[in-house]
Amino acid sequence: MTRHGIRLSAGQDLGRLSPCVCNTLRMVTRAVTQLYDDVLRPSGLRVTQFSILAAIARMGEANLRVLEDTLAIDQTTLTRSLNLLERDGVIERASHPDGRIKAMRLTSKGRGALKVARPLWAQAQDKVLRELGTKAWADAQRRLNQLASRRGQEATAEAETKARSAEQRAEKNEAVDLRVPWQ
Repeated sequence: MTRHGIRLSAGQDLGRLSPCVCNTLRMVTRAVTQLYDDVLRPSGLRVTQFSILAAIARMGEANLRVLEDTLAIDQTTLTRSLNLLERDGVIERASHPDGRIKAMRLTSKGRGALKVARPLWAQAQDKVLRELGTKAWADAQRRLNQLASRRGQEATAEAETKARSAEQRAEKNEAVDLRVPWQ
């Protein structure tokens, strides 16, 4: 089934989206991801792989932590994707002065795959932007960035509050006489 050019899997109908913002965003994300994957298929890459390769290409070389932050991907998912890309010969480990840091860079095969995939990605991007409208997307992107930023600030404040509470409990425990009364 299609609606506005986005192919949906069986049972999905974007005309009947959930009133839940999270569920709706997840449904739309899956549909858009499928569109990008379909357009990128001739390159042999999925959009998630393309995003990782493009990020590494922009940086020249990237370690796991930088990629996690740049792509907002959890470590487990990113590590699995990097292992597959390394197995396929499109990335390789780069030596790093700190041997504990896992740095990656594109191989010539990876640069070639990215060269083939970039124009395909641009086609998918253009298709989605034509459907949404570039101004509508810019507004949505701005609003989503604000929401994500606020959520990040809330999470940071929450973590800081928990850390302060833990410090206060530790200080309180230090002040308590822990000797057994009969000693």
